[in-house]
Amino acid sequence: MSRSVQQSAKLRDVLYDIRGPISARAARLEAEGHRILKLNIGNPQPFGFDAPAEILQDVIAALPGSAGYSDSRGIQSARRAVVHHYQLVEDFPQLDIDDVWIGNGVSELIQIALQALLDNGDEVLIPMPDYPLWTAVTNLAGGRPVHYRCDEDNEWNPDLDDLEAKITDRTRVLVVINPNNPTGAVYSRETLTRMVELARKHDLVLMSDEIYDKILYDEAKHISIATLAEDVLTLTFNGLSKAYRVCGYRAGWLVVTGPQERARDYLEGITLLASMRLCPNVPAQNAIQVALGGFQSIRDLILPGGRLLEQRDTAVRELRKIPGVSVVAPKGALYAFPRLDPEVHQIKDDQQFALDLLEAEKILITQGTGFNWPEPDHLRIVTLPWARDLEDAIGRMGHFLSSYRQV
Repeated sequence: MSRSVQQSAKLRDVLYDIRGPISARAARLEAEGHRILKLNIGNPQPFGFDAPAEILQDVIAALPGSAGYSDSRGIQSARRAVVHHYQLVEDFPQLDIDDVWIGNGVSELIQIALQALLDNGDEVLIPMPDYPLWTAVTNLAGGRPVHYRCDEDNEWNPDLDDLEAKITDRTRVLVVINPNNPTGAVYSRETLTRMVELARKHDLVLMSDEIYDKILYDEAKHISIATLAEDVLTLTFNGLSKAYRVCGYRAGWLVVTGPQERARDYLEGITLLASMRLCPNVPAQNAIQVALGGFQSIRDLILPGGRLLEQRDTAVRELRKIPGVSVVAPKGALYAFPRLDPEVHQIKDDQQFALDLLEAEKILITQGTGFNWPEPDHLRIVTLPWARDLEDAIGRMGHFLSSYRQV
């Protein structure tokens, strides 16, 4: 008898519930003719957020010359544009073009950065709730994710005491996700300064996911942690997908700052892995220069009267109308992470809750435990639909919750 073909044991602890079994069920319902409101993933384009025309024009114009491989680090104009971008960020350490790697989205660069660094059993500190890619890639690279708690009562800023208590002699990396996915928190200068101090004290590499740095509300200010950490090896990840509404282009970058002289071997490892994938997507690289140097249309979406701000406000207002539901107003990003009071909504299995909501209301969300939150009392919704659609969807969620019981 032929033996069964099974997935690698390396995938045993790799989860990505944002596109997990509930999303698969939603796809089957769509195939049956149902219309699903997808509040599970931050994908702006299906909700009417089109890419800026000048980005499309430059990509199209460059297509005839984009058929060959580029340098494995990325084309020079894109890397130079990233350098110029950070030269305009107050107190950002000095950069050279060789400090920049272009990738097929931030997700690919996270994989490269962790795989190049981690030995089996090395520990990576990741915020909880997390963006689950960080946890999945750490597992896949042979590392051990260690989740430090973020404090809902402190606008979801990291609990620094919990963070410090979880540092061991195997800890190699401190991950910062700011602005945060899934909570929408924007970390204070005091919080970031303390995190840098901990990284300095324990000789940790800082890895900072800043993909939402331009999506800010209520006069929130994003502070890149690299500006506070000139003497700490820091990897900053960013890209075009969210602020420039081109998720499918897969255009991101990684910049390295801090004492690189002691990290030459590691950086050679990053270059090796970047070379093995041959090169980033060449047509998308041609979007980077015009995006970073052109009109920043995202500002019109986040200021008073802007669509993203209106939708954030609508989500917060409507969620707070539901008995037993509370939410910290997001200061950035494209999500809300509401809490379902366990004394009002006795949910023991939040994945089952998300599935039941999908079946009943045709609304697709991601349960809180999908972000490695330990209790089944949160969920994440995307704030990308039009305000009227969010109002309707959250109202239907509230109606569903009012009669929902798990046995």
